Amino acid sequence: MATEVEFHTGVQDVPGFAWRLLRKAHRQGAQLLVTAPEPALSELDRRLWTQEALDFLPHVRLPAAPALTQRSPIWLATAWAAAPAEAAARRVCLNLGADMPQAPAGLARIIEVVGSEPEAAQAGRERWRRYKALGLAVVHHNAA
Repeated sequence: MATEVEFHTGVQDVPGFAWRLLRKAHRQGAQLLVTAPEPALSELDRRLWTQEALDFLPHVRLPAAPALTQRSPIWLATAWAAAPAEAAARRVCLNLGADMPQAPAGLARIIEVVGSEPEAAQAGRERWRRYKALGLAVVHHNAA
């Protein structure tokens, strides 16, 4: 089964959009790996703690103790390479601008969230081209 790749582009509030996606996925019992550059990851981590008092989303920043990673449904990492080897078993990677997974095999789905800034859009286009070069089908959703 090929990896599904889904792009959400023109997103004005990337951490807020990611929080809503994670809340929905968590309610469905999904386990996810979230990858993002450090500033975006820190902002998402902050929001996961403070967004809604009654809607806390259990998560862990990597690297972390194995006992924590085993119990946490949401893993946050600055890059695919920073995640433990069993990250593909999460089956879903939510990427907020980090480099794309080098070997998406094993992942059922990659969700790319691309901000509305010109540099974010350009980086998103480059990741799109690399996914297409791997022969993966890419679905586009324009959030603007």
